[in-house]
Amino acid sequence: MILKSLKILSQNVRKNSLIVQTLLETQKDFDIILIQEPPWLEIRKVLSLSNSEGDLFVGTSHHPNWIMFGRNPTNNNDLPRVVSYVNICLSPLRFLLRKDIINHRDIKLLSFVNNNLFFFILNMYSDSSHSALKYLKDTEVNIDNILIMTGDFNIRDSLWDPTFPHHSPISDNLFIIANSFNLTLSIAINPCLTRYSNVAEEVNLALDLMFLRNGSPELDSHLISPKIRLSSDHTPLSIEISIIEEIFPSLKFTIPPNSDHEKAFIDEVILNFKTLNTNDMDEVNKLDYVVQRIGHITDQVWKCNAKKSRISKHLKQWWLDKCSQALNNYRRSRSLENWKTFKKVAKNVKRSYFDDKIQEIANKRKSPWELTSWINK
Repeated sequence: MILKSLKILSQNVRKNSLIVQTLLETQKDFDIILIQEPPWLEIRKVLSLSNSEGDLFVGTSHHPNWIMFGRNPTNNNDLPRVVSYVNICLSPLRFLLRKDIINHRDIKLLSFVNNNLFFFILNMYSDSSHSALKYLKDTEVNIDNILIMTGDFNIRDSLWDPTFPHHSPISDNLFIIANSFNLTLSIAINPCLTRYSNVAEEVNLALDLMFLRNGSPELDSHLISPKIRLSSDHTPLSIEISIIEEIFPSLKFTIPPNSDHEKAFIDEVILNFKTLNTNDMDEVNKLDYVVQRIGHITDQVWKCNAKKSRISKHLKQWWLDKCSQALNNYRRSRSLENWKTFKKVAKNVKRSYFDDKIQEIANKRKSPWELTSWINK
């Protein structure tokens, strides 16, 4: 697989988990999805040294095809207001959440390695107090090679909103920060408002912005996509950014669970382990030899039984055609009734999928990790 660019989508989802899950299931053409105001839900209680009833474990949306990068909240008043998702196919680029550089609930700085060079992606949410902008201005963080800074900045200004006649002094701070990162405001190919109010008396606004590197060929080429905003009042922004060409392997080796290949793998490993001579291991070199033999046996048996499969950007999960149909009906009508229908369909399909998965796990025979107990028998 040859990678020449990164396709990035950015949206404020207003704490709606169904929107996030739908984006992760349907927007498979994107490599990175940047979320502002993500949902945080109480998952379960965990053991606690200070609370006999246990502490609540709070989490946000996850998906097996995406790596989620988010700051762990310390309490309900510290819930991060930005998270980022990177497609698993981009794992070779070694994405990292750089809390060592910026550690703020409203700012997510991701780094990745492209041809031995570090590059950065900045996802931001600026609240009504503009605490994220104040943080960046006060800390004076110096970072080279930021490709993009985008998000919901909550600033009205005539520079990007033709319906607003004034200039905001807060914009000056935003441009000072952008200039310090060598970034320039990008104007969309299809300039339009990005925040649509559900209240008749309120006006629509332009609050979601994108900044790109000075001199970047992608400047003034991002899109505003009202058709895929779903029930959020914020419209997604999207951009394709060029990177230095990278070549990734397009095939991987796996052993399907509960398959004949898995049974053969387990049986062969057990048989070979039984032939190992583990007596008189009273010297380090003898122990090293046995450990190396175990690794060699496992590696050889794996290669004999593993199956080649193509690395996919979007492996099939719970989403079915009926979900797509309900979603398309909502997109055509934008009616609340059709959104409720889509929500119900998605809920039922997802519940059925995970019920089957739970039953599959319950019926599953012993896993390869239980080899030791098998050998002892």
